[in-house]
Amino acid sequence: MYLADRRSGPSAAVPTGGRRAGTDHRPGRRAASALPSTVLVLGTVSLITDISSEMVTAVLPLYLVAELGLSPWGFGVLDGVYNGVSALVRLVGGRLSDRGGGGGHKAVAAVGYGLSALCKPLLLMVHSLPLIGAVLAVDRTGKGLRTAPRDAMISLAAEPAVRGRAFGVHRAMDTAGALCGPLVAFVLLRVAAEGYDAVFTVSFCVAVLGVVVLLLFVPRRTPAAAEAAAERSPAAPRTPVRALLKRPEVRRLTGCAVLLGLTTISDSFLYLTLQRRLDLPTGWFPLLPLGTAAAFLLLAVPLGAVADRIGRRRLFLYGHLALLGAYGLLLVPTAGGTVLVCAVLVLHGAFYAATDGVLAAATADAVPEDARGSGLAVVQTGQTAARFVCSLAFGAAWTAWGDRTAVLTAALGLALAAAFSALLLRRAVPAPAPNSPSEQAR
Repeated sequence: MYLADRRSGPSAAVPTGGRRAGTDHRPGRRAASALPSTVLVLGTVSLITDISSEMVTAVLPLYLVAELGLSPWGFGVLDGVYNGVSALVRLVGGRLSDRGGGGGHKAVAAVGYGLSALCKPLLLMVHSLPLIGAVLAVDRTGKGLRTAPRDAMISLAAEPAVRGRAFGVHRAMDTAGALCGPLVAFVLLRVAAEGYDAVFTVSFCVAVLGVVVLLLFVPRRTPAAAEAAAERSPAAPRTPVRALLKRPEVRRLTGCAVLLGLTTISDSFLYLTLQRRLDLPTGWFPLLPLGTAAAFLLLAVPLGAVADRIGRRRLFLYGHLALLGAYGLLLVPTAGGTVLVCAVLVLHGAFYAATDGVLAAATADAVPEDARGSGLAVVQTGQTAARFVCSLAFGAAWTAWGDRTAVLTAALGLALAAAFSALLLRRAVPAPAPNSPSEQAR
């Protein structure tokens, strides 16, 4: 209806750039085969790393608000740092990885994973809010460096026709780690004498394991990256970032990601809202992310396959409607308590399953292979920066008006942003089918 990649059958998910003449586009060639090992190994790395990071993420809101007495506005600032600093370095990570060729993707990703791992023991050493904020900023710098190169490796390893499924499998494995992380944190808080110190120590050890797996088992170059590098002359210019922004599809994707990100409440604020409404004991707080993670895990692969069939941008918008439903349930009176919370967490997980990997797959369709990391970084930077602004604004609104009014404001903003995004993507020009004359001429 309004989506550039809305196609049926095996031709769904054909990139709009980077396609080379003479490539075999026969539908059954590799689309029906198993996913490349690179996707599965990167999924394993993300699974291990997410166990580490979600252990910290699960306890951090409670640690800052309950233990250190931080106000919602103060937490909004730190939460914005935690989720927004990566926006400042994603473009750097994407560009550096593209300049390094196929091997650059792995090298930059390894630096990002290693940097985040080193931050875990630092949380044991700092206790003031400014120092905690600095450590979180460095941790998110590592995340910003690694995200675009990692997604570029996935997009280059997978065939276009199954790219949505490839990202769905990766995100499902990543979410399995997110499911285990809060459980480990929950156990440590209940059995360890110094619960928070135990969480940070174990998190560091697990993060180091993820870096080791990345270095040992992820190939330096994917076949697609090696082929593209072989066809380019050493002096061949790469696609600059400003040229990517001149592509209408990249501009529309970035604009929609920014608009919708400005009204996306952070996970931490959503969980704090649920905890306060139900007055949950602090020891149970780390379990709240499990509902989101479980729904994400179950839905990531099937929704990735759905995106390959109906269009990735369409599903991206549908995912934000699920988030809007979660906001609406947060505004319902607390009668029915536990059922209401479960419904919110399921919708929250469905939102991530329909948007996270799907947006990366849609972006990969719109940029050439030699600028894959940069293109992913452009869209992800816009989205992350917008969510940083949302964290600051939502924290201020909560402090000034209370949580219900803040959620209501976010819900109204999200509805308007979704409607405008649908109109924006309606103007997208359909990409050619894989065997069309225009595509073969690329």
